[in-house]
Amino acid sequence: MENNKRHTSPPLGDGEIALVTGGAGGIGSAICKRLAEAGASVIITYYSNEEKAKKLQEELAGNNHSVFHTPVNDSERVKQLSLFIEEKYGRLDLLVNNAGITTPVAHDDLESLTDEWIDKIFTTNFRGAFATIRACKKLLLKSNDALVINISSVAAVSGIGSNVAYCASKAAMDSMTRSLARALAPKIRVVSVSPGWVMGEYAKTVDPDFLQKQLDATPLSRFATPEDVAAAVYALTTSLKFTTGSIIPVDGGRLLK
Repeated sequence: MENNKRHTSPPLGDGEIALVTGGAGGIGSAICKRLAEAGASVIITYYSNEEKAKKLQEELAGNNHSVFHTPVNDSERVKQLSLFIEEKYGRLDLLVNNAGITTPVAHDDLESLTDEWIDKIFTTNFRGAFATIRACKKLLLKSNDALVINISSVAAVSGIGSNVAYCASKAAMDSMTRSLARALAPKIRVVSVSPGWVMGEYAKTVDPDFLQKQLDATPLSRFATPEDVAAAVYALTTSLKFTTGSIIPVDGGRLLK
């Protein structure tokens, strides 16, 4: 919170409506807090942790926020989410596709990356993001300044990540960003925010020696924080208004080495 207050960018417009999928997680909650502090009404979706999502809702600055149970791998439930937003808010200004899953599998351990896990990762990380954009397109078109932000990963380019399918799913997300930025222009901007390693809940489960190697390969000599990712989302909503189809790195220069 203290980190957020150091920024002096202009606030969001009054009544900005923002949807953050997977909003109760580490990165998602930082994004929700930053947007709420700037004056947005935030819709938080969650997959399984209702208690955590509702607690976050209570902590957000301002009011008129909502929590909605939405597994993004369930396209019918995503449609119900869009109907809820239309009924309560009437439009959508910002969609942040943050929901995602993964599991650690060594890249050379081909047998352990099962078909089931490959399908689960792509269904959530890629298809879920696309389904949410598809369901919310009409709501976004009602905005005067619509923006979709896909939370990607440097793994899409580096090929270094929790498993091969995760890297590929984020590459697919970046390709979708470019395709939809072209297809939905000029009414809707579409951008990827691409973090490197983020010191959050997942990083705590990773082998410390592996993490140290990633840190040593990062020119700025630290990992991103959830607040760093939230700051990039905020900049795209307030300052970088002429940006679409781009992949915005938040990786400390990880790809330089």
